Amino acid sequence: MKFAKSFLLLTCVIFVSSHLRVQAQNESSENQFDRFGIYANTAPRPEEATPIETTLPLSLKPHTSIALIGNTLFERNQNFGHFESMLHQYFPEHQLKVRHLAWSADEISLQPRPDNFADTEQHLLHEKADVIFAAFGFNESFAGEDGLNKFREQLSEYLKNLKSKAYNSQSAPKIILVSPTSNEDISAVNAASLNNDRLKQYTAIMQEVAKEQQVGFVNLYAKSTEAMSDPETDLTINGVHLNEAGDKFISGLLFEETFGIDAPQINESLRQAVIDKNRQYFRRFRPLNTFYYTGGRNKTYGYLDFLPAMRNFDLMVANRDQAIWNFMQGKTEKITVDDSQLPQLPPVDESRGANQWMTAAEEMKAFQVDPRFEINLFAGEEEFPEIANPIQMRWDAQGRLWVSCSTTYPHVYPGQEPNDRLVVLEDTDHDGRADKSTVFADNLHIPLSFVLGKEGVYVSEQPQLSLLRDIDGDLKADKKEILLTGFGTEDSHHSLHDFIWSPEGDLIFRESIFHHSQVETPYGPVRQQNSGWFRFQPRDHRLTSFGTYPSTNPWGVTFDDWGQHVASHPIYAAAFHATDPEYPQQHPRPKDLQAYSGTCGHEFIDVPGYPADLQGCFVKARYKPTNRIEFHRWHQRDFGYEEEYIGDLLFSTNLSFIPVDLRYGPDAALYICDWYNPIKGHMQYSLRDERRDRNSGRIWRIIPKVMPEVDSPDIASSTIPDLLDLLKRPESRLRYWVRRELRSRDAADVQRELTAWLDNLDQSDPRYRHHQLEALWMSRNGSFDRFDLLRDLLSCDDHHARAAATQQLRYVSSDMDDSATLLNNAANDANAIVRMEAAIAASYLGTEESFKAVLDVFKHPMKAHTEYGILTAMGSAALRPYWENHPEYDIARLMRQAAREKVIREPKPTKIQRKFDQQKNLKSLTISTVPERMLFTITDFNVQPGQPVKLVFTNPDATDHNLVIVKPGALAEVGMAANEMAKDPRNAKSDFIPREKMDLILQNTSMVGPNRSKQIDVLRFNAPEEPGVYPYVCTFPGHWIVMNGLMVVASNEAEAQQMLAASQPKTVQEWKFSDFENVPINRPAEAATDIRGMTAFVKAKCNQCHVVAGHGVNLGPDLLESVKKLKGRKLLQQIIEPSSEINEKFRNTQFITDEGRVIIGVIMKEDDKAYHIATNLLNPKSLTVLPKKQVDEMIISKVSPMPTGLINVLTQDEILDLHAFLESGGKHLPEHMKHHHGEMHDHKPKPE
Repeated sequence: MKFAKSFLLLTCVIFVSSHLRVQAQNESSENQFDRFGIYANTAPRPEEATPIETTLPLSLKPHTSIALIGNTLFERNQNFGHFESMLHQYFPEHQLKVRHLAWSADEISLQPRPDNFADTEQHLLHEKADVIFAAFGFNESFAGEDGLNKFREQLSEYLKNLKSKAYNSQSAPKIILVSPTSNEDISAVNAASLNNDRLKQYTAIMQEVAKEQQVGFVNLYAKSTEAMSDPETDLTINGVHLNEAGDKFISGLLFEETFGIDAPQINESLRQAVIDKNRQYFRRFRPLNTFYYTGGRNKTYGYLDFLPAMRNFDLMVANRDQAIWNFMQGKTEKITVDDSQLPQLPPVDESRGANQWMTAAEEMKAFQVDPRFEINLFAGEEEFPEIANPIQMRWDAQGRLWVSCSTTYPHVYPGQEPNDRLVVLEDTDHDGRADKSTVFADNLHIPLSFVLGKEGVYVSEQPQLSLLRDIDGDLKADKKEILLTGFGTEDSHHSLHDFIWSPEGDLIFRESIFHHSQVETPYGPVRQQNSGWFRFQPRDHRLTSFGTYPSTNPWGVTFDDWGQHVASHPIYAAAFHATDPEYPQQHPRPKDLQAYSGTCGHEFIDVPGYPADLQGCFVKARYKPTNRIEFHRWHQRDFGYEEEYIGDLLFSTNLSFIPVDLRYGPDAALYICDWYNPIKGHMQYSLRDERRDRNSGRIWRIIPKVMPEVDSPDIASSTIPDLLDLLKRPESRLRYWVRRELRSRDAADVQRELTAWLDNLDQSDPRYRHHQLEALWMSRNGSFDRFDLLRDLLSCDDHHARAAATQQLRYVSSDMDDSATLLNNAANDANAIVRMEAAIAASYLGTEESFKAVLDVFKHPMKAHTEYGILTAMGSAALRPYWENHPEYDIARLMRQAAREKVIREPKPTKIQRKFDQQKNLKSLTISTVPERMLFTITDFNVQPGQPVKLVFTNPDATDHNLVIVKPGALAEVGMAANEMAKDPRNAKSDFIPREKMDLILQNTSMVGPNRSKQIDVLRFNAPEEPGVYPYVCTFPGHWIVMNGLMVVASNEAEAQQMLAASQPKTVQEWKFSDFENVPINRPAEAATDIRGMTAFVKAKCNQCHVVAGHGVNLGPDLLESVKKLKGRKLLQQIIEPSSEINEKFRNTQFITDEGRVIIGVIMKEDDKAYHIATNLLNPKSLTVLPKKQVDEMIISKVSPMPTGLINVLTQDEILDLHAFLESGGKHLPEHMKHHHGEMHDHKPKPE
């Protein structure tokens, strides 16, 4: 035992000493490398300088530093190298330094960056810019004609600032403002027709402002219009963004317009060297994993993981500059870069332990597999080393398994070039083991996800979406095209992933937390942050962002049998399809809806031969905190879908097993992609941890032990009719492959055969509606014209089909004359999911007509997922403008009300209570509260003498309430006694039941609400034997005045109505201020006036919230202070119209948080970070601190807390007496009528 203790102590000493040494080394290294970090909060800013005029043609001095800033025009330019090559060739002796600082979708007034990432001004200073080319105008143009004046103002201000800074630390820069190019119409996108008229207007503004600001201007729009109109050539990939030929042409125009001379011929070796230099600089300027470099996680590994690398990238860029200069000056015959002198990167901390590495055979022994299944290794690194570090898998139509692999992950370091692969594995002898491997591509950059499509292979290569094409059919990628760029790179494991084709043929993918994405498209910039989804339509290059909310890093995606989107965070992703709010806002986090991270891959079990009890379930892979393949049931609920974990298909005791994807194969086996690695994650370990395994990778195959022969069709060689018949098969993954294959065939042929297939469907087939739905999905393969089919499904008797058809209204209803009617029908559907789909569809259509068509969703119950889907649709940027400043719709109130309407369940009854509830003559009713109105939902009800009553009281309001039944005539006495309780702050959390009045109280609930332990209480009692009108009331201080009702005990309905009518208070008149226009208001200042006034004060129940002459409870404003400001008729108006002027100290503010929580109260204090709110004026020192970053909406009440109409029970003379009493403060009252009985408890807010 002593030895064990000594050994443990020695081990701890060694570990701590080692850790301290590493820490000391880190601190020393950090000081050494600090200067290589460029952070927004510390990087210097340029000094002011006297602006200089920039005239064209431009002249350049030797050693000029040139920076290109702006949008995608220049960001893509760095990939081709044409313009910079022209500069070097025309100025071979100048040793020019050219840096690309452009960022996709940048605008002059909107340039989002990763957390703490230095802005453009700071980078211009870092690069000592002498000349700046600035490309703007394209993204700004989508503001249309309404945005022209704002653009002019912003551009003018931007140029004033840009030209007045000494970025080179000596003088102001020369500036050349560059217009957008003309757009072109190509087969997929009519970009010229969409955009050129606007671009021409914005270019004209740019030219005028450039002249005013005395900066150079290059009109690329005018110069490129003729070429872009040539139908024989395509200079862009999407009508907007230049391909290689287009970049060469535009670079030539830019050069010629800037320097007034013809562009030189480009040396190809030089251009390739320029591209290489730009690539290295990009890795320094915009590295991956910026959340670990500049952002919130840079303190753990940020220094040694990044700053030494930044130093080396700087050296590599300088080496390439020098090699280019040497070549241009004739010092070398070819461009040769020497990086041999790069310093070694310092070691990083490896104190955290790694998991155990095993061979594949050893790993399989660590698997615990469901006894109904068996497992074998399909492919591993020993036989196929090229599949090291596999990430994702996809099967093609030939039955081959494609695997994306990344040994580069998690980061690219100096001296490395990404060599990540797409590998194609084949099982040619069908024995369940791969025997052939082909590397399709080996120059990829962390391909987190990919899909196979008609056009080629779509691959994630942060920050871009790439398309790989095999031109000659040799199973080798011949061409790579960057389709979209500007996606976030803050965390290389969070970037574009979960690629999947939707049933109708769109590419769905997502990003995770930390990321800021801004992507230019022909239809305008698309921006999103901190996780969300994207939908890309290859046929027209349209990108749509949707479903953004603060998430984690979830993986795993599929669709169920009816096209409902299933993921991980959230599970039921179809409810999260509303388009995004206005950037940079996000939808609120889902509350009480299933959402998880730590999973990868989903597949529904619908394969014949799998155990019957698993049919309809799904499997998914979990890689943290445990490593397993899980079974889940898929449950449809009234308001959405939920999963239920039921067990494991596979569990591993070896934590190096990291399942990152799973897929059915054509043999009906499940294939598991195993990123086998003792190091998991790069938040937990250094990016450069040498223990990261870059050699292992395994694909496992699992199949039932008892499995009938699988009918595995040859999809690639099947005819179109045969493929259509395969859409009737139950296996969802097979149908997925078939739809993908059909979309690769000639669209006209497919649609012709699809019509015949539809006509021959058997309407008695139980799956008839599903077959129709498959046809509907396939119809978007061409020019959609199956409107009758859509209408048929929208009105069919299967709500699954109706919901799926309603989804399609998002995309095609603009071509239907009856689209508004169809949407409205869906909004009133009996099924909640259909109603949700209608609201979400409106967010895609974005028209006022569609908005109005779906407003009926608020007439129906909405809970859980459907509530979230509907509310986020209304909060989308597309629909919000139609209601936000239009009170006639009152959507804000409906949304807030719906957000608070949670399912409040009745507590489980006891045995005695169940027996009470089973009485035959039981009167059962539920009374709730009307949010924000201080009213009960039922204000009277009838019972017979002695009848058993079950009264369920619920409170969804943001304020606490109770329900107290009292004897006839006792309402005021009990209510006043409860108000007196407010004088003691110890009662702030009480039920406000005055014990001294218990003889007047028949029944009472506890105080229930959002600030209490429950929101429901149940009363069970027998009604009084004595007929009469028994008030019920909320006794929360001040509420009883208006929040009350009547329980009428009567033998029959007629008697009850007579008793109810007789009990109603007599209203004198609904007084208006105008009723007193010609009435003298002055009263004698004497005791008699004050006595009459005090009587009116009590009669009108003013004493429930105010104190005058010692009478009342001081819940409201101090009336003595109020009358100092309000005299005469102004005070009279305040009495009659309480909202005419509201004391700011008592003005309520309603806060809606990003989680949908509602907080109402008085702001007692506000600082930079939070509001301090008194939600209960009975206890004003108890404040709720609400961080400002959690506030989604803030609504300042325009209505006084004092109810209108309280004085309607007074005569005109009584009102004037009340006025005089308040104006005098009751000082003329006889001494015995003044209340001196102790100091009144003051509940007034006292702002800090």
